[in-house]
This record gives sequence, C-alpha cells and structure tokens, in this order.
Amino acid sequence: MTEPRKILVTSALPYANGSIHLGHMVEYIQTDIWARFQRLRGNQCLYVCADDAHGSAIMLRAERQGITPEQLIDNVKREHSADFADFGVAFDNFHSTHAEENRELSRAIYLKLRENGHIATRPVTQYFDPDKQMFLADRFIKGTCPKCGSADQYGDNCEKCGATYAPTELKDPKSAISGATPVLRESEHFFFKLPDFAEMLKGWTRSGALQESVANKIAEWLDAGLQEWDISRDAPYFGFEIPDAPGKYFYVWLDAPIGYMASFKNLCDRRDDLDFDAYWNKDSTAELYHFIGKDIVNFHALFWPAMLEGAGYRKPTALSVHGFLTVDGQKMSKSRGTFIKARTYLDHLNPEYLRYYFAAKLSRHVEDIDLNLEDFVQKVNSDLVGKVVNIASRCAGFIHKGNAGLLVDAQAAPELEAAFRAAAPSIAEAYETRDFGRAMREIMALADRANAWIADKAPWSLAKQDGKADEVQAICAQGIELFRQLAILLKPVLPNLTAAAEAFLNVAPLTWADLDTRLANHQLNAFQPLLTRIEPAKVQTMIDASKEDLAAQAAPEPAGNGELTKAPLAETIDFDTFSKVDLRIALIEKAEFVEGADKLLRLTLDIGDAKRNVFSGIKSAYPEPSQLEGRLTLYVANLAPRKMKFGVSEGMVLAAGPGGSEIHLLSPDSGAKPGQRVM
Repeated sequence: MTEPRKILVTSALPYANGSIHLGHMVEYIQTDIWARFQRLRGNQCLYVCADDAHGSAIMLRAERQGITPEQLIDNVKREHSADFADFGVAFDNFHSTHAEENRELSRAIYLKLRENGHIATRPVTQYFDPDKQMFLADRFIKGTCPKCGSADQYGDNCEKCGATYAPTELKDPKSAISGATPVLRESEHFFFKLPDFAEMLKGWTRSGALQESVANKIAEWLDAGLQEWDISRDAPYFGFEIPDAPGKYFYVWLDAPIGYMASFKNLCDRRDDLDFDAYWNKDSTAELYHFIGKDIVNFHALFWPAMLEGAGYRKPTALSVHGFLTVDGQKMSKSRGTFIKARTYLDHLNPEYLRYYFAAKLSRHVEDIDLNLEDFVQKVNSDLVGKVVNIASRCAGFIHKGNAGLLVDAQAAPELEAAFRAAAPSIAEAYETRDFGRAMREIMALADRANAWIADKAPWSLAKQDGKADEVQAICAQGIELFRQLAILLKPVLPNLTAAAEAFLNVAPLTWADLDTRLANHQLNAFQPLLTRIEPAKVQTMIDASKEDLAAQAAPEPAGNGELTKAPLAETIDFDTFSKVDLRIALIEKAEFVEGADKLLRLTLDIGDAKRNVFSGIKSAYPEPSQLEGRLTLYVANLAPRKMKFGVSEGMVLAAGPGGSEIHLLSPDSGAKPGQRVM
C-alpha cells in the first residue's frame, strides 16, 4: 500500500482592506477542491491561509473610519472567515499576518538573510507628504503625465497613454491622501539582494515547479537581470519594525508570504501531531503548493523562493497560477452589478452552484475564466439537477415504494458499473493536475451514460406491468449505485451535496476507495430533494443587489496593497438637463440601520407635502444614525424610485467627502424649511 502523502497547500492571502468578491473566490474554490481531493484519496493535506493585514492602505482606512488598524483587521477577518466557511472552503487554519508567529518568523528570516550577506542599505529619495508627515508610495501620488499631459494620473504610470515613469517626473504632483504638494526627502532603505540568487532561480523555475507559460515569463525577468528589492518602509506604517532599525518597517510583501509559515506554525502549536520543521526544513520530504493569481507571480516565483533559500528553508514544490475572472465576457463592473461580493452571492444563491461552475471552467493553464450568467444557469440546471440528482430522484421512489427502501443485491448493468470504475483513474489524474474542467466533463459523460441506460430500461413503465417488480428493483438499485459513484467523484467540488447524498444513502462519509465497493442489501433513508434548479430571477436579483452601494463606493479609497481607486468624471450634460433636477429641502424624521446591508442607512424624510423613504450609503460616517434625526438635508425629489432587496428607495440625499467615516450629508443654511425647492 502506498504511504499517504504529506501535503501543505496555501492560497494567496486576501488583503484585509475590503470584502471578498467572486474574483477572489476562483482561487479559494480551486485550492479547496484540490485539497479535498487529496484528503478523499487518503493523503494528509493541510490547507492554511491568513489575512494579509499590513501596509499603508490599511493604516489610512482605519484612520478614516476612526478605529485602530487592529480593530479594522479583526473586523475584516471575521467577515472573510464567514464568507469562506459559507462557500465550503475548508481551511485547517485561517490566521493573520499581524500575529506573533509572523513577527518572530519575519524577524528570524531577515536576520538570517542579513547574517548571510543578502541585505544592503542605501539612501533613497522619495516624495514626502508634509501634511500627513509620511513618505508616499507611487500610487499615493497623482499629477499630470509628463508624456501626454493628462491630468490626475498616478505616480508610476499613465492610464491614458500607458507611459511608465518615476514619480519625480510627474508635473504638478499632489498627495492622493491629503492633496498637499509633496516634497523630496531622503531616507535610508533596506534591500534584499535578489541578484545573489539568480542562478538558483534559473534552475528552480525550470524544474517543473511552474507552469510552462509562467516559467517563460520569469525567464524574461531573469534574462533582463534581477534588481535588488526594497523591503523597507518608513514610519508611519502598519507592520513589523525591522530589527535594529527604529522607525523602519518591513514592506508588506516581505512578511505576507512568511504568513504562510506563520499560519502553519500557529496550527502546529495547537496540534500535537504536526511538526513545523518536518514541512519547512531544507531536507523536508513533505510537499508544498501555493495557489496564486497571475498578477503576483513575481513575488512568489522570484522573491519568495530566494528568501527561503537565503534563510535556509525549503522551496515550494510547485506554484499553481490561475487567470482572472470576467463576468459575461467583461471585467467585473460595479455599474453593471457584476462586481459581486461573496456575501451578496450567498444571500441569493447556493454556493455549490458556483463551485461546480468554476470547476467546469478551470484548467491547468493560466487562463482567464468567464462567469457567463446565462450559461451558469443552464449548465448547473442541466448537469447537476438534470443529470446527477435526476438519477437518484428517478430511482429512490421505486425502491421505497416497492421494497421499503432496501437496495437489492443485483447488478443490472455490470458493464456500465465497470466502466464507471475504469474511468476513475483518468478523473483522478485530472484532479491531481488541477485540470478540473476535464474532470467535470468526464464525470458528466458518465452521468449521461447512466441516464441513457435508465431511460432505456424505463422502470416507470415496467412498474405498471405484472411480474416486473424484481426487474424494477434491480434497475433502480443499479441506478442508485451509479449515483453513489458519481457522488464520490464529485465530492471535492460539491461537499454539501455529497453530505446530503451520504445521508440519503445511509453511509459513512465516502472516500475515493469506496469506488471499489458497492451497496447491496442496504437500507436507504428517505429521499429528500438534493438540489433545486437555479431560477434566473434570483440571478437578476443578485445583480440588482450588487448595484445597491455603488454611490457609497464612488469616493476614492485604498484598495489592495497600496493601490488607490478613483471615481472617474462622468460625461458632461447641458444646463437644460441639469435644470430638470428637482432639488428640495428635506427633514430627516427617522434614521436607522438596514439589516443585512454593509453601508446603508434607511432615512424617512419629510419633504413638506409628503414622506419619502430613502436608502443612503452613509453608514460608516454615522455609526449612531439617531444623530441625524431632526436635521435638514438636500434631497433629489424627482429621481425615479429604485427597487432594492431591502425595499424601494424614493430619491437620493446629497452627501460629500473622501469616503469612509468622512462622508457628510449636505445641509442648507438656517431658515430653510422642508419642501422648499433649491432649484
């Protein structure tokens, strides 16, 4: 018997600066399917992850919300953990990079690199915000492009002409944080000497650890010559201070991948059966896999293995790199409602629908995948409900009615049953190589064969004929056995459906080895519907709900590791169009939270001759909504009512500010009265 493999698997760490969306879920579902497959095969596969909790963006967002960074990341971790759990992502441990294990490991790895001569220091001249008293990352500087003259461009590249440049080349630079004019200031920085590992990386990246297209991309960087990597940031910064360097902090991307080790260390400290060194020592025989998106390949295929090598640890067995998610063939869009949060999806649809659809789309290659919503409905309904579940629902009733739920010991189609078992190695190989799309196609081909066989035997017709009862029971027992095998094959993708199937089948949790067994003279439990069809209306409701907080999200907010999003200027309108706006004074009679909404308050407005109900995305600025009651504000009275999942919003109140806690309702001067027209 083959010794079980010891595998440690990770997904890229979600940034603790916002909600999980369906683009993120591609990776966590992909990783979870692979980890579940390994466990189903009897291997020890541990799946760890953590929130990426450091950086300027988190520090600034916490400041805007009037809370500490620690409070922010704790809040986000609770939200992330709930989303992952409800999508069936079964982490063995979900931790945070802002943890003592990560502090200790980051410090130890840095000191080892320094001891081995892989750390350099030298002065760097950067832009400094005199108002915020902080150095500015490139994405926190905006100005006029030096190439094409476009205004409001970031400090490292122009979105209009595509030019790249140094922040010092921008014309009329401004801090994107405070609006102040930045000044140049010199600071001592710390660098990881990545070129020291060029030869090692050339060998490791061609060792089979990377997909071929990824290895080819890395080769371009290696051939161009590696540069030293700036690993320090100046205070103020939310992160870990560099040893022996007061006021200097590790750049978030140094301690983020070490977070994989820290999360595993935290797990080991809570479990007597796990040994940290057995997985991370240089001579470890355990397997280590990282699942990541194509946008962070350089950190994982260059910096990370070099850091591990320099500090005396093992390198990853392999990286599994995937592409991005599009929805209906386009980049996810807030205005179209296709920028869908994980929680918004979960509020409307079964998570197993998406797990299956993503599995059917994922291959071993670095390809973008498209969530085509019409195809999503059709494929789930056809494959899972019309093919897989249909087998059980067709056969269970006859067994319960005709034989009190007892499966007879009969093989009505031994050749078909043998074909199912013969297909298992190919499906296992597809799972192992992360070619999930091929696995799903081969499984559904088996489901088609089973349904065609049952349709040909037509037990519903035989049940009406005298003397055919035994034949009906044999056919339906065979159908249930084929369904059981399909449930095993789909278990990594559909854990909840399989659990329901196990309850119906009255069996212990199924394993891959159970493909070599069969049920006979076995009592079934009562059949309950295992999965319902997707109603297209629910998909549309989800899209509508995803548009609900668009106005609240339009203000600039940091997103991701130091990136700043911006709200583009709308197209111009003429004065006649503008004059159609019916702007009035409104009295806020009542303000209250909206259950289930992250950013909305429900406002009851008195506009003089009528009352109006309005949903407004200002919750972060007014954590005590009652403080708004009795205030006057400006109200757009002739905006068409909008149906939302929480009710109908009848117009809009006006607010301004940079976002977060700094949103302020606009109020008229004293003397104004409810119902007065402003324009």
